[in-house]
Amino acid sequence: MQARVLLVSSEAVPLVKTGGLADVITALAVALRKVGIDASILMPAYPEAVRNLGETVQIGLKHGLPGGAGRLLRGTIPGTDVPALLLDTARFRQRGANPYVDADGVEFGDNALCFADLSHAAVAICAGETSLPAPHVVHANDWHAGLIPCLLKLRGLDHIGTMLTIHNLAFQGNFALGSAEQIGIPQHLLTGDGVEYWGKLSFLKAGIRFSDCVSTVSRNYAEEIMTPRFGCGMDGILSFRKLDLRAIPNAIDAELWNPANDPLIARNFSVGNMKGKSACKRDLQKLFGLPVDPFAPVMGLGSRISHQKMADVVIEALPGILERHPRLQVVVLGCGDHDYEDAFLALTRQYPGRIAVHIGYDERRAHALHAGSDMLLHPTRFEPFGLTPLYAMRYGAIPIGSRVGGLVDTVCDADLDPQRATGVLFEGERVEDMQHAVARAFALYSDNERWQSIQRNAMSIDCDWAGPTRAYIDAYAHVADMAVRPLFAPRPLPVERPAAQVAHGAVAHERVAGMVSPAAAIAAALAGVVAGPSAVAAA
Repeated sequence: MQARVLLVSSEAVPLVKTGGLADVITALAVALRKVGIDASILMPAYPEAVRNLGETVQIGLKHGLPGGAGRLLRGTIPGTDVPALLLDTARFRQRGANPYVDADGVEFGDNALCFADLSHAAVAICAGETSLPAPHVVHANDWHAGLIPCLLKLRGLDHIGTMLTIHNLAFQGNFALGSAEQIGIPQHLLTGDGVEYWGKLSFLKAGIRFSDCVSTVSRNYAEEIMTPRFGCGMDGILSFRKLDLRAIPNAIDAELWNPANDPLIARNFSVGNMKGKSACKRDLQKLFGLPVDPFAPVMGLGSRISHQKMADVVIEALPGILERHPRLQVVVLGCGDHDYEDAFLALTRQYPGRIAVHIGYDERRAHALHAGSDMLLHPTRFEPFGLTPLYAMRYGAIPIGSRVGGLVDTVCDADLDPQRATGVLFEGERVEDMQHAVARAFALYSDNERWQSIQRNAMSIDCDWAGPTRAYIDAYAHVADMAVRPLFAPRPLPVERPAAQVAHGAVAHERVAGMVSPAAAIAAALAGVVAGPSAVAAA
């Protein structure tokens, strides 16, 4: 008998991807299965996901969902042995390329009902209301699956362990309290000690409040989110649960993102033979319509075009950066806020041959961006982990990033530790802060010997899933029912590597110690009793 884990997410590659969450979910499931954990993924059956999954079989649900009828479509994630369960409902069938917002960037009005359906479907599997075996642990990811721990406890399914991973605290799934009855949340939980958050029903708070274990994706971010600056209003309840808060850094698919054998780049190269990177720069310049110049420094920017990613500051800073570095070329790949997108496109007209912008995302351009760029500009007001700088480092593109969140764990600043340097980090959100950081990077770039040393360090980082996989299995064993904990006993990994210390001193698993477990308070809240410290009520 194998330990069974159900990963519940709103997206997973290659079915649907809007950000790093999709990469992480599939990679984690693959890594778990390699070490004997029967991991599967439950996510919505968006039309794009159904097309990409391919052949499926239908699995019925014994009871309806809050939003109406639904069914499960079971298939296998292409290129893996990971079982995928897609929740097919009439509402999810109407979702387009971005499953959360419409063409104007406005959140769909039925998001609460749609993702409540996803949580109820997970509970139905746990309750034996399908032909599928019930999991021993449900791993909920972000607010989209946040109701699952609460619903399981309401159903008395306490023997199913629950874990919530916060990939981005800024996205919380906050909806009108009036939606509670329809989505199956009783009145007595609509309090500060339950799921109420500033007059709203919060899916994310429900997950934090009632899951057996909470994790986030970097050590530094785990500390930050318990502060008012980065806590997004949830710092009170997160501090209350800090005994049950784990920091498990993300990792990347080291085979998929490997310049030595990447089929999506113009020419392969490695830390021991960098000749191919010049061909990749030429390919990137051609792909984005820039003049082919082997001596032009290329700075890539590949992320969501949003306020979080400091798009406003980048747009204002670029003219000064281009003036100071007259041979620099800038390549932008991403999408997001339409006003910011338009501003970037306007810069291409203002600086023809210097700036190229592609609005959207595709794997070919993403791999070309990292392989062909000399530097990666990655400013951000907050950053749970930061997968993109890891991709860039693997390809010898040196990150210039903000000193926040997971970037503190993954990027070693050239001034702070010259011997182990992998990039440049900067404080602040001002134009001059960013321009100064870019100037620091160019000073390093002009010193060929030092630049090559930084590239070697960056390309040699250990960033695979071995360490995080062990940490997740440890967490699952901790929350699983006592009777099945032996099933989570450690097994040898196919390839033994050091724990995924994706940077200088970052640990693969750290529990943030502190307060007493809130299990009793949770039980009281579920019974309709107001319990817990005032910090929770104020969260």
